[in-house]
Formats: sequence, C-alpha cells, structure tokens
Amino acid sequence: MPFQDLSLIDDIRAASRLMVRELGFMEQTVAATDYPPSAVHTIVEIGTRGPLTSAELSEILHLEKSSVSRMVRKLIECGELKETVDADDARIKQLSLTAKGRRTLAALHDFGRRQVSGALEHLSEADRETVRDGLMIYARALRASRDDDELKLRDGQSQRV
Repeated sequence: MPFQDLSLIDDIRAASRLMVRELGFMEQTVAATDYPPSAVHTIVEIGTRGPLTSAELSEILHLEKSSVSRMVRKLIECGELKETVDADDARIKQLSLTAKGRRTLAALHDFGRRQVSGALEHLSEADRETVRDGLMIYARALRASRDDDELKLRDGQSQRV
C-alpha cells in the first residue's frame, strides 16, 4: 500500500517545485548558458562520466532516443561535443567534450557551486548536512520508485503476451 500522508506528500511536492524554479529549470536556458536543461545535463554527465553513447545518455537522462539524437547533433554543431567511432564496433559512436565543451563544463560547475554555496550560507553546519543527506536519500528513493514502476510495467506486459 502506498504511503498516504497527503500533507507530507504535498509539502514535499511543493518544495520540489520551488527547487526546480529556484534552480532555473523553468527557464528556456539554464545555468547562464544558451542551452536548455537537457543539453546542460548532457554536458555535465559526459564531463563527469567520460565518453558516452547516445543510448547511454538516453538512459541516464530519461529521454527518448530521438530527443537525445537531436540534442547531440546541436551540441556537436555548436562545438561542445565530438563523436568518435568505437575501435571495436564502428556502429558505436562515443560522445566526448571538446575543448569548448570542457570550458562550458567548468563554467557550469562554477555557476552551480556559487548557486548552492549561496544557499548554504543561510544554513547551520548541521542543517547543511541534513540537506545533503536528505536530498541523497530522497533521490535514491525516487529512483527506486521509478525502478519499481518499470518492473511492474514489464511484468504486466509479459503477462499479457
């Protein structure tokens, strides 16, 4: 049976919406760039994880492959990403940051760190740790819930076949 404390649920939803707005994700471009949120996340993920394929990006970002493909094309055209054919399988193209992409990534990290640092200045050390721990716990719980939903969907589909 799902958790039913509607007051708590609504408070968390309201806080989540406020965070999304405060972090700038409702704007057309994010983090003082000319890019939409999905492109910013792409640059950060490739910069953090190293070369990725479009399929891997699609899974990480929870976006349709066609959307990722269009976004990757634009980032390549803008000089942020480059494609390299995999040495073992020519069908696989690894995406990595160019020199421009690495500069954009550094600017994104700087912007994000300033934004979070400014917020943390208003909190005690204990509250800072509470925020970090709470966000990490909540993010893991959201992922677990999504994984459960995907499993239920797959199980339901396999039973109907």
